[in-house]
Amino acid sequence: MTTASGKSTISYFTWAFAFTLVGLALGGFLGWQTTGTIEGTATIFFICCVLAVLEISLSFDNAIVNANKLKTMTPEWQHRFLTWGIIIAVFGMRIIFPLLIVVIAAHLGPWEALKLAATQPAEYSRIMHEAHTPIAAFGGTFLMMVGLTYFFDQEKDIHWVRWIEEQASRYSSIRGVEVAVVLCAVLGFSRLLEGAEQQVFINSALYGLLTFLLVEVLGGFLDHRQQALDAAAKGGFGAFLYLEVLDASFSFDGVIGAFALSQNLFVIAIGLGIGAMYVRSMTIMLVERGTLAQYRYLEHGAFYAILILSVIMYVQTLTHIPEVITGLGGAGLIGISLWSSIRWNRQHAGELPEAEAAPR
Repeated sequence: MTTASGKSTISYFTWAFAFTLVGLALGGFLGWQTTGTIEGTATIFFICCVLAVLEISLSFDNAIVNANKLKTMTPEWQHRFLTWGIIIAVFGMRIIFPLLIVVIAAHLGPWEALKLAATQPAEYSRIMHEAHTPIAAFGGTFLMMVGLTYFFDQEKDIHWVRWIEEQASRYSSIRGVEVAVVLCAVLGFSRLLEGAEQQVFINSALYGLLTFLLVEVLGGFLDHRQQALDAAAKGGFGAFLYLEVLDASFSFDGVIGAFALSQNLFVIAIGLGIGAMYVRSMTIMLVERGTLAQYRYLEHGAFYAILILSVIMYVQTLTHIPEVITGLGGAGLIGISLWSSIRWNRQHAGELPEAEAAPR
């Protein structure tokens, strides 16, 4: 299939395919080096493939949300997000982030944490899982703010689940209403925890809320300064920073869940890195093809999936929820929203003006 610009669907994934070949080759090499057997090599090769699929299923809604923000950015900043951003996403969140968790939790130096990951993967995995509560509280709070901010918007005039979204839009005039909802959720879930875990959850959630607010303030300040220098500039460094923090929040769940499949940090980095490349390619395709404008409820499904993911991250501080449920749940919501969009388009064929604004 080829777009009006002459760019085929397959061309959007050229770099993702190349990264897949290199990544799987590295996975096979790593499997042979660590096991020395064909069976062991095949197992690690298979785990890399499964992790890539896991990352794509968990982050498809991330691609839609990224596209929603990217469409306001200049081509220059879109390109920077695709290049610099993927380096941060693959190496920062899939390698440096898990190392930093162990550095902080086990009070080790970066080099000692790296050696622990390479020589004692079981101990490394244990430390990672013990740090799950603060990670889930931080990431869940940030994502909950992302989702609620989308629905608590006075200017939002297209509603999918009307009885919910109309009420949210109506009460959006109350200053800080989404912050109040998040704080109520944090206090409610914290009461289900006991002892030190309760305070850790509250503190981490507050840091997640503070991070969202600081990114919003910093992003607005930086973009305002950029626009003052160049009136044509849109969505510069501030939007870039917002997307990177958003990517990080989406990655928390996948990185922690990946340790259920493998305790090897490098295998996890390869598998999730492959998936991240496909998510980034899907983001650019959605922007260039204007898919969000063509399917009016697709964004809604993505933001509902974000809200559900944030609640799941909270619940995971109490009990384990398989990643397949998280991934299928998000994909299912997006699928339903896509089906609703197609149905609406058929019912209103010929009524849409060509210059209709993208749905909000």
